[in-house]
Amino acid sequence: MARPFRFGVNLLTPAPADEWRAKCRRAEDLGYDVILVPDHLGMVAPFPALVAAAEATRRPRLGTFVLNTGFWNPALLAREVATTDALTGGRLELGLGTGYVQAEHEAAGLPFGSPRERVDHLERTLAELDRLLGSGEHQPRPAQSRVPVLVGANGDRMLRLTAAHADIAAFTGARPGRTPGTLEPLRAEELDERVARYRALAADRAEPAELNLLIQLVAVTDDPEPVLRPLLESLPGMTVDEVLALPIVLAGPLEDVVAKARAQRERFGFSYLTVLEPSMEAFAPVLARLREEESA
Repeated sequence: MARPFRFGVNLLTPAPADEWRAKCRRAEDLGYDVILVPDHLGMVAPFPALVAAAEATRRPRLGTFVLNTGFWNPALLAREVATTDALTGGRLELGLGTGYVQAEHEAAGLPFGSPRERVDHLERTLAELDRLLGSGEHQPRPAQSRVPVLVGANGDRMLRLTAAHADIAAFTGARPGRTPGTLEPLRAEELDERVARYRALAADRAEPAELNLLIQLVAVTDDPEPVLRPLLESLPGMTVDEVLALPIVLAGPLEDVVAKARAQRERFGFSYLTVLEPSMEAFAPVLARLREEESA
């Protein structure tokens, strides 16, 4: 049986306190299950933003999507995680990734390192968080016995870490682009291969992980081409139909978008869908229809 859908929204734009809380309440009212924040310079600081989101809402889980692990010392991160989980009443979900924007590391005065070094640091961080937060002696204590861990992954070694450590396996649906700090989308056939690779690595897990996909663009419209034009311009050589077929794009009439979301759960196992803040309102009718179908 397919895992029930969950829906998250990644809030990208900083705002004053009242606007931030209103935005979080709007996400809750629209039915989102998880309010998420990224970890980029120029955007909100993740943990205080999530504490403020918790104060403004009652139901949604709260998560990082995803922390740039290169910004964090594992011991200090364990303190942040435990404190935030306690202050949010045990609603935290911890998303971790390696980071991919070299300019942000340079601006912060932190080493960027090679891909291998960044994955090494993530592996050490996962091990240290398990050790520190799993110890009854660590102070402060999180509210949950285990804070769920999400890892954003695509490459083989990252998928191996995800299979070993993550409660939620998040697929970017993209690979690093030719221009530093950019991403290029994966076609459905390429994502098939990545998910199959993860499943092989996770075959011995006692409990299967939840599978997540970050949707980059949502548009409920009878004429999706104008909405897709900026994406088409950044993907020379791809046709409108090819862009519409990308797993990270949900665009078209409502029935078509709902059918595609349902089909991607059946094909890939993606039951946890995350959208970006600019798509929060556009995705709401899709979310509502999928939830209606499940409750029927």
